[in-house]
Amino acid sequence: MTISESIIIAVIEGLTEYLPVSSTGHMILAQAILGIPADDFIKLFTVNIQLGAILAVVMLYWKRFFQSFTFYYKLLVAFIPAVVFGLLLDKAIDQMLGSVLVVGISFFVGGVILLFVDRWFKNPSEDQQISYPSAFKIGLFQCLAMIPGTSRSAATIIGGLTQKLSRKTAAEFSFFLAVPTMLGATVLKVYKHIDLLKSPEHLKLLVIGNIVAFCVAALAIKVFITYLTNHGFKLFGYYRIILGLIIIILSLFGHKLSMV
Repeated sequence: MTISESIIIAVIEGLTEYLPVSSTGHMILAQAILGIPADDFIKLFTVNIQLGAILAVVMLYWKRFFQSFTFYYKLLVAFIPAVVFGLLLDKAIDQMLGSVLVVGISFFVGGVILLFVDRWFKNPSEDQQISYPSAFKIGLFQCLAMIPGTSRSAATIIGGLTQKLSRKTAAEFSFFLAVPTMLGATVLKVYKHIDLLKSPEHLKLLVIGNIVAFCVAALAIKVFITYLTNHGFKLFGYYRIILGLIIIILSLFGHKLSMV
């Protein structure tokens, strides 16, 4: 991977991390188009720069992280399912990170669901406090995002909507939950491939990728919150369906849209 390729992928990550379109799916697709092989470092890079984008939440919402210990307890409860399933399914997830077809199918299925989300969840509760059971259920929804192309943001926001949260509240909790989730995923990935960090070139690419993803994500968050609150999910659903169909068709007809 070159510096320019790392910047391109990091920009894509920053733009898509908070949209319900799957940042991981878009990065896998970009890597396939650029011809970057799905080796261990690329998989580490894909996970690691998501942490850079997630830290933009800490900067923009830093006051919320100093509200009370209850805030952290609820994040912990929501985080537990990801820990359990992440450890159990780590190898299977790693294999799927190299599959563009899996991404295409996930794009399509997720897009169809997004077309109906606004209709399914029309009447949020007046009480926007998140209970511990609700936090745990949102955490279960987050586990769906272990399938590349599913979208962690979409899964957790929809999970929040099932608990009668407003779009804005569900999206913000999704952002907050991303911090421990991606931190944990990064620590696990680094632990497994610590030898890759001995390379100065690898370290340089990771630093550049995280900085770019952080900066781009900081600009994208507020735009997404405003759009989602006012317009809902339908546009993202159509986008996912169209892109998913293109990927599936190209893959099934033997186009070399795959990572080697």
